[in-house]
Amino acid sequence: MLHSPRAWSYSAAVRVTSEAAASYQREGFLVLRELFDGEALLQFESRLVELASGRLPAPEHMIVMQDVMVVRGVVSPETPLHGINKILSFENDPVLFEHSLHPELLSAVRALIGHAVMTISTNVFNKPPGIDGRHPLHQDLRYFTLRPAERIVAAWTAISGCTRENGCLAVIPGSHQRGLLQHGSPDWEYLNYGFFSAEGVDLEARVHLEMEPGDTILFHPLLVHGSGRNRSPDFRRAISTHFASVDCVRSSGPHKREPVVRRVP
Repeated sequence: MLHSPRAWSYSAAVRVTSEAAASYQREGFLVLRELFDGEALLQFESRLVELASGRLPAPEHMIVMQDVMVVRGVVSPETPLHGINKILSFENDPVLFEHSLHPELLSAVRALIGHAVMTISTNVFNKPPGIDGRHPLHQDLRYFTLRPAERIVAAWTAISGCTRENGCLAVIPGSHQRGLLQHGSPDWEYLNYGFFSAEGVDLEARVHLEMEPGDTILFHPLLVHGSGRNRSPDFRRAISTHFASVDCVRSSGPHKREPVVRRVP
């Protein structure tokens, strides 16, 4: 199904009401319309272009990730920028980290998971044209060792317009209530590193969310979600921050990568 987010959306000028919070608990997500203005989005996009094109060196902990089709030599990108799938861990970039510090965003986040929060994962998604670039349906908690899940929330902001054509987010409402599902690797010819697919998912229950620039979706770490190919001639760009309560506890044992976290004032 293809939907505008209006059915689950609320004005960014209004704090998260009890109605909005109840919708989040029931559906696993909600959309705040026009949360970020055009000036902020332009700054995020300009910084993405500088970093992804190599004009600006990446700060400590940041990873600029090429798409698997470029890495394997299947596609020769038109420019270096066309070969980048996403940027991970922008905590040490003062321009991009403004996303995580946005006052109205933090107000909404704190209404859902409590006042004392930290960032636990940050990404900028480039999704260039001419590349597969799909992200299989998955749950973010598959990647996190923090618990409980109820004290974690993602904030995903559209930098450019997000449509079915260019690979908008698809979600399965209410799927967060099923707990953490088994994940595996989909039978795709080209799959980016670290991408996994939730098993036992009803594809007919998907809802594709078209978003305007500045719209922001808040979603539960157990919500099943993903995105399709970019079939348009333009980039589909977004920026996200995952927040967790400082009261969350991390499991012991080895981690593939040392977590990058920041306490938010």
